[in-house]
Amino acid sequence: MDAQGRGRAENIDPADQWVLNPDTGDYELRLSPSGGQSAVPGPRRSTRSSPRQGTRGRDGRRDERRDERQREVPPQRRRRSPQPEAASGRRKQKPRKSKGKKALMWTGGSLAFVLVAAGVSGYLYYQHLNDNITSVDDDGAGTGGFSKDRAINILVMGTDKRSGAGNEKYGDKGSVGHADTTILLHVSKDRTNATALSIPRDMITDIPDCPTKQEDGSEKTIPGSQNVRFNESLGQSDRTPSCTMRTVTKITGIKMDHFMVADFNAVKTLSSAVGGVDVCLAKDIDDPDSHLKLPKGKHTIEGENALAFVRTRHSVGTGGDLSRIELQQQFLSSLMRKLKSNDTLTNPKKMIDLAEAGTEALTVDSKIANIMKLRDLGMELGKLDMKNLSFATVPVVDNPAEKVHTTVVPNETKAEQLFSMMRADESLTAVKKKQKKEKAAVAARLKGSKSAASEVRVDIYNGSGKTGAAQTTLTWLQNTEGMSKASQLGNAPSDLKKTTLEYAPDQADQARRLADIMGLPGSAMKPGKSEKNSQGLPAIKLTLGGDFKGAGVPISAPSKAPEGIQKVEADKTVCAK
Repeated sequence: MDAQGRGRAENIDPADQWVLNPDTGDYELRLSPSGGQSAVPGPRRSTRSSPRQGTRGRDGRRDERRDERQREVPPQRRRRSPQPEAASGRRKQKPRKSKGKKALMWTGGSLAFVLVAAGVSGYLYYQHLNDNITSVDDDGAGTGGFSKDRAINILVMGTDKRSGAGNEKYGDKGSVGHADTTILLHVSKDRTNATALSIPRDMITDIPDCPTKQEDGSEKTIPGSQNVRFNESLGQSDRTPSCTMRTVTKITGIKMDHFMVADFNAVKTLSSAVGGVDVCLAKDIDDPDSHLKLPKGKHTIEGENALAFVRTRHSVGTGGDLSRIELQQQFLSSLMRKLKSNDTLTNPKKMIDLAEAGTEALTVDSKIANIMKLRDLGMELGKLDMKNLSFATVPVVDNPAEKVHTTVVPNETKAEQLFSMMRADESLTAVKKKQKKEKAAVAARLKGSKSAASEVRVDIYNGSGKTGAAQTTLTWLQNTEGMSKASQLGNAPSDLKKTTLEYAPDQADQARRLADIMGLPGSAMKPGKSEKNSQGLPAIKLTLGGDFKGAGVPISAPSKAPEGIQKVEADKTVCAK
């Protein structure tokens, strides 16, 4: 019997079910066609315990279509004695690619990752997993779906709804749930880096109006709320995940491609499917609220203990939600490392268990409620190297409106810096990028001597589409930065997406000073010819584009994360204090 409790040929090793496909260069899961048995479950039936049929139908006749599918699957490879290359006459094979680099690691569990492997298990298993998927409409709050040629943004939500067997003991049994844990996973366009941003549930924010599709197909707009906890964006007032998407977009300026929702059972089943998650405690924990009782040191936890771990807050750190977020980030980092390990990737039983747990435990948006779409998403996200994945938390401060602090508000300066970095695909960790955004020659335009601000003569045009942008910039440059020779000449002939700065070679010193003040990237610098201002004097030309955010606000994203933000790197083990 194999790991699934089903018969198989005795001379087939489980690891041998992973076969190199010569057409794609990828390793694929090939299940044994012998004996008419499959190592994976078939499509859902009315009774789960009903037996699987072999290659014959219920009337005893052979299922010719299934036989044809099985003939298309290459036979499993058998172990051979090594032979000298010269004797075999074969060309030397290329070194195998690391399976770890093909895996998807993402914060909501392992759903899309395991589908990369499970997707080749056959038509019947596709149907079975499709039947497992629960989906909810995104109500137009998303982009319409991820794309291979741009950054990917996925909102992962954990709800505290107490549905499911055994969860009533955590109290609040009849609650419709809240956005208890929310993480925005941003994967850069070039797939070299990613940021998983936790949004505190007790952060005060505004929830926008939320158009929401009803069960009968009609649309109802759920009114927004001002100055409320972020966690009210889900569940409360009949708000669906699409409302949380709209709220996060309002906060960060980042529009989501997809969402995924996990409940208490998802933590339990996914942690068990990988054989447990490794965690580390710097002190003993005995939390009666979360039911976690563990001595200090290293542990492998799953099921109820895993759920208790991610719910614990009173026994760690400051005892608040921010400390609990650190625990959750540690847990998810460890889960990803476990998924990335060859122990998981070469174990067919674990892969199948993960596919089952992921598709049953998570609710996804309707744009990816299909195994093939999830597999494609998994292939894209699987390009990410985990050492360049950073967990961070929205920078916050205690709510100044409260005498007894129970909520927080964003630290506007630091939060906007962090959001700006994410929007610009800037990594929170040092990354050797596959393709630099700016070539060395372009970046070099910012390097060199700079004129004094009082010597910069610039004409400002408004191509941003924002009324009064040129005038407010002029006032700021003159009054705040001492750029007395600046002038504004109204609207540009047409709107531009990006701000540009045009200058002649002998004006490079002036251009570098203005670029430094405005926070312009090297790509905005356009060497060429100067124009003459209203006095007939040569001047550099600044045209504000759609990326203009306001006078004094840098146009280019910062290259380093703000000081003091809560951050965890996914490839490092951290012991909870």
